[in-house]
Amino acid sequence: MTEPELFDVIELLVDLPKYNLRSGVQGAIVECYPDGTYEVEFSNKDGETLALCELKSEQFIVFWKAKTKTMLSISEQIAGVIARLSEERRQEVLDFARFLYQK
Repeated sequence: MTEPELFDVIELLVDLPKYNLRSGVQGAIVECYPDGTYEVEFSNKDGETLALCELKSEQFIVFWKAKTKTMLSISEQIAGVIARLSEERRQEVLDFARFLYQK
């Protein structure tokens, strides 16, 4: 799993109705706190801030690494999502992957 760092771009795994943000929306980490939470800024295409949210790492995956200026591979993104699932859900993902492989 890729650890979040300052200025990384993240993708929400959950809806945040309080901020009118849906799963899949991307934002940038603008602050990393010692307690393991992150301040994330969500903006529109004009760069205007839509929301500033304090999030736990379980609520998002890293999509783009600022330090290396590279997007994470699909495999890394999938691993990030799977790492946050329960063991039961992980088994369901494995079963589904096996099903897809057989096609």
